[in-house]
Amino acid sequence: MSRTESAGQSRHLASAHRTFSIEIQALQALRDRLDARFDQAVEMLLACHGRTVVTGIGKSGHIARKMAATLASTGTPAFFMHGAEAMHGDLGMLTGHDIVIAISYSGSAAELLTVLNVAKRMGAQMISITGNPESELARNADLHLD
Repeated sequence: MSRTESAGQSRHLASAHRTFSIEIQALQALRDRLDARFDQAVEMLLACHGRTVVTGIGKSGHIARKMAATLASTGTPAFFMHGAEAMHGDLGMLTGHDIVIAISYSGSAAELLTVLNVAKRMGAQMISITGNPESELARNADLHLD
């Protein structure tokens, strides 16, 4: 650390503070976007007689895996189903009593649209979380969270 940095914040600490400020602003913006659909999603999950199946591809898949692990560790029967693996046999784990949470920024991942179609045929409910409320995944899910 240079003498000028020791008098004030180091550049690393300043960078960490900027990062926290950005993240805080993003969380505040998300808080302000929550609406009645969030309530509906919670009610759907509480009423579920099956399991919560969380799916995604790429970075969204990493988030989906963490979400499934968090749900399972807090008492909700849940598991992660990789969107691509779903088409190669994992859809057999899905039942009509389950709720599928599909996470996709674009809402147009072909693998997740396949999961959506199979889930609907089986009678499972689908909650989509996308960055595009006009996407096919968002429009065709039982409930969409933007």
